[in-house]
Amino acid sequence: MIKEFKNEFAWLSNFTPVQVEFEGLTFHSVENAYQAAKSIDIEVRRVFVSLTPGQSKKHSRAISIREDWEEVKFSIMENLCRQKFNKSPFKEKLLATGNEEIVEGNLWNDKVWGFCLKTGEGQNNLGKIIMKIRSELQDQESKK
Repeated sequence: MIKEFKNEFAWLSNFTPVQVEFEGLTFHSVENAYQAAKSIDIEVRRVFVSLTPGQSKKHSRAISIREDWEEVKFSIMENLCRQKFNKSPFKEKLLATGNEEIVEGNLWNDKVWGFCLKTGEGQNNLGKIIMKIRSELQDQESKK
């Protein structure tokens, strides 16, 4: 089981540098694009292009969140992760994990996207999305 996105599995993190696009803008990490997607204002989104992933996460706390965020956030995350894991070297690294369970274990109490190692609680939605993408990639590889 992969239980945290650090050390040899740090590449699974949304903070890992990778170019992804969201509605006409190119971002340098999944985190940047995801945080930018919280706003419907293109000018607000543009700010996230030049921030670090950590700055993006922090900055998103100061913006107005779109009204439909709770309905769209999972599909946005899946789209961004799909972009990342269809690129080298992420695709190959993900396929190399075989059928290992992928858990975004964390110590910052994220129980929606991950699994809090302090409390033993969490939905691990990011891990589930990554495993879904891996399964799709495995299916594509088996058809070659």
